[in-house]
Amino acid sequence: MELGLHVADFTWDGGTPAIGPTLADTARQAEAAGISRLTVMDHFWQMGGDSGARENAMLEAYTTLGFLAAHTERVLLHALVTGAVYREPGVLAKQVSTLDTLSGGRAGLGVGAAWYADEAHGLGIPFPPTAERFERLEEAIQICLQMWSDDEGSYQGRHYKLDRTLDSPRNLSDPHPYLMVGGSGERKTLRMVAQYADACNVFGGPGSERKLDVLRSHCEALGRDYDRIEKTTTFSFTPDSTRGELVRQLLEMRRVGFTVAYVFGQGFSDPRRAVELLASVLPEIADA
Repeated sequence: MELGLHVADFTWDGGTPAIGPTLADTARQAEAAGISRLTVMDHFWQMGGDSGARENAMLEAYTTLGFLAAHTERVLLHALVTGAVYREPGVLAKQVSTLDTLSGGRAGLGVGAAWYADEAHGLGIPFPPTAERFERLEEAIQICLQMWSDDEGSYQGRHYKLDRTLDSPRNLSDPHPYLMVGGSGERKTLRMVAQYADACNVFGGPGSERKLDVLRSHCEALGRDYDRIEKTTTFSFTPDSTRGELVRQLLEMRRVGFTVAYVFGQGFSDPRRAVELLASVLPEIADA
């Protein structure tokens, strides 16, 4: 089982001046420990509640991923996950292919329909109703895949119209950057995973086995090989979590069928302490 470090909080010791150096050091430490992926949220505010006050530090995702690319050499880098309505799809495709070029082929796109209405309204970002956001999500995926291909033609959708899908230089990843569709909606999201994506991302816990069964059904209906789709999950741990608890949770997720876990430390004033705890479980998890 692979582990990814998901960085979802930047309120650390030392305040704003320490964010850059701490993040760089954390990324290097995670890569050296054998953690294979680094992800960040695509949010502009913190989420409130257990995640921390909305006023807490939050960095813009693609600037941060570019910074991480400069401080790492091997890890896969992507947002977990981008709100499809936050950027025009042609711009999003270009951001990811640029990251792919500059990182040596280590970029991915994790994308979903977006949910954080207060954040969008607060910053003046258009936030259509749910049904339209899912329509825009599918069109955004189609546009990204077209831009990452040899097809430079036009794209005509219900919501987006592009006269020419030119993207130069081409991405280094072959055939295109890693594509994850995040979310567990059984009718729309998991169908899009089966139709377009390299990976799903479904929260572990009760009901997750059913979600993977639904994904399998969509794959069968579309003629897609279920085994070729990565099954990934996300969960958090705190400074009070023990090594044994983490191992048990990860092994249970592996039993359900997940092969990658993106894990984020919640409530750590120094994210390097979270990396140390994650690194301690790798020997038992890597071969599971």
